[in-house]
Amino acid sequence: RHGLELKDYEGLWQWSVDRREEFWVLLWDFFDVKAARRWDKVLANDGMPGAKWFEGARLNFAENLLRYRDDRTALVFRNEAGVRRSFTYAELYREVARLRAGLDAAGVKTGDRVAAYLPNMPETLIAMLATASIGAVFSSTSPDFGTGGVLDRFGQIEPKILIAADGYFYNGKTHDSLSRVREILPQLPSVERVVVVPHVNEKPDLADLPKAVHYVDFLGDAEEMDFARLPFDHPQFILYSSGTTGKPKCIVHGLGGVLLQHLKELGLHTNVAREDVLFYFTTCGWMMWNWLSSGLALGTTVLLYDGAPMRGGADAMMRMAEEEKITVFGTSAKFISALEKAGVGEKAQKQLAGVRTILSTGSPLMPENFDYVYGTLKPDAQLASISGGTDIVSCFALGCPIKPVWRGELQCRGLGMAVDVFDDEGNPAEDAGELVCTRAFPAMPVSFWNDPEGERYRKAYFERFEGVWCHGDWTKLTGHGGLVIYGRSDAVLNPGGVRIGTAEIYRQVEKLPEIMESLAIGQQWHGDARIVLFVRMQPGEKINNEVAKRIRSVIRENETPRHVPAVILEVPDLPRTRSGKISEIAVRDVVHGRDVKNTEALANPEALEAFRNRPELQAYEQACSHSPSDPC
Repeated sequence: RHGLELKDYEGLWQWSVDRREEFWVLLWDFFDVKAARRWDKVLANDGMPGAKWFEGARLNFAENLLRYRDDRTALVFRNEAGVRRSFTYAELYREVARLRAGLDAAGVKTGDRVAAYLPNMPETLIAMLATASIGAVFSSTSPDFGTGGVLDRFGQIEPKILIAADGYFYNGKTHDSLSRVREILPQLPSVERVVVVPHVNEKPDLADLPKAVHYVDFLGDAEEMDFARLPFDHPQFILYSSGTTGKPKCIVHGLGGVLLQHLKELGLHTNVAREDVLFYFTTCGWMMWNWLSSGLALGTTVLLYDGAPMRGGADAMMRMAEEEKITVFGTSAKFISALEKAGVGEKAQKQLAGVRTILSTGSPLMPENFDYVYGTLKPDAQLASISGGTDIVSCFALGCPIKPVWRGELQCRGLGMAVDVFDDEGNPAEDAGELVCTRAFPAMPVSFWNDPEGERYRKAYFERFEGVWCHGDWTKLTGHGGLVIYGRSDAVLNPGGVRIGTAEIYRQVEKLPEIMESLAIGQQWHGDARIVLFVRMQPGEKINNEVAKRIRSVIRENETPRHVPAVILEVPDLPRTRSGKISEIAVRDVVHGRDVKNTEALANPEALEAFRNRPELQAYEQACSHSPSDPC
């Protein structure tokens, strides 16, 4: 169409950011986006924040995800309790139409909010599509959130309908959800109807649950539905920041930006097609659930799993991959490390025979993880470490099926994404620095909820460098056109004024077989900062002088003396967010005697107690005369 002669991916990427309008139009046409009306102007008010994409276009998110209505399998659901269900594309469409009829009868209109407090099950995805068909706004959270965590999220957005399961299964236990719903409802006066999905009981008892109705009784009998055709930036999803520093930010995403970005990332960067089976281990409280769901727009089979990933054995997910013929397997660095620690070996190569791509996100994928995958798990796979965030419900850097995989690197910057790395002065960094995006892109949030002047939005991304998106990742561009991400820049260590990414330490420490996982913080000490390392040991192992010596030795030999921790302490567990990321900031606050502002954001807040009032962090001055920059 444009008469270009592009020699490689880097040439395509450069054109896509230099000629963004042409690129996004080309993408729209390539994936045949369904729209009632095309645009008047591709890009108006080019700048950040404030850019407007595809003004005048009218489309619907659900209509694009439900473009196929045939007998090919659309959804497969499995959980740790052994349940398996599946839906064809024709069956999925009918289920969405039935729930859409129920929402219509309940008075749900364009712009209303529908909230889901559900496991990762078909009804969650059906609820999202039915909500989108109306033009209402969908928001979901995982059922393992407590009352406070749910209210911190849904309390801000005031949903009209709350859809909840009666319970869920995790790691061999059955958990009740309706007791929490009873606590939540009095504090959510906006809710007009509670729709209860049976999951652990065939017909849950709703006698003392006000405004409640069984899911099957809420459904209408429609088999067809209309789709509300809406502006490109019409709110589609509200997602939430982790909330570890206060109430979570409610991030509003527009339907068109999410759709285009997901089509690009799934269809091009991941090469997903109709014959694929797409799986990502996620809950519906994490942005990867939204990303996974969009696979429907490409006609692929989307596999949902709910429960503990190793319930039934360390290779439970490997067995599922074999049984379901998964071709794209999405997981996390933590899971890959756990497989290696559990001794999952070459048998997995047979179980993963059909997998061509392994995706990983949530935390940096270490070079040693690459060694394990290519040496033991799946030598012929494309291992794509991907990184973005809830902020854009997509990626800045991810995989590329036509590029080689380099150990420890994310393969490429995303098409249409003007990703760079800046130093503290806002210039392109010669080494590691802040991950930034220098030009507007369609998947930027529409707004934050209850932020009418946009002050919180600007502060979150544009306070550091004017007119440039600063994402908060400490990153380096490589000579291969890839990236290395060292962790969150607000968790970067700074001993003696030298900035160190925590991932640089973790990759060395977790080589040791007796270490399960680790967490490092910088502790303020005599006008400087020293590194404190917390380790979680393998069962039956304990920290001692010999282990501490090996930890320091492996760090010193493979990094620098400045990476070596001044203090090494054992803890029984590490605090992590509900998406599985370890929370360095929460530990840093505890060690410094500050309140952790929102423990509801943590999956295991009780783990923080092991970090509180540790004498080793207070008596160090008397025990050792070395400076923090020259630790013992």
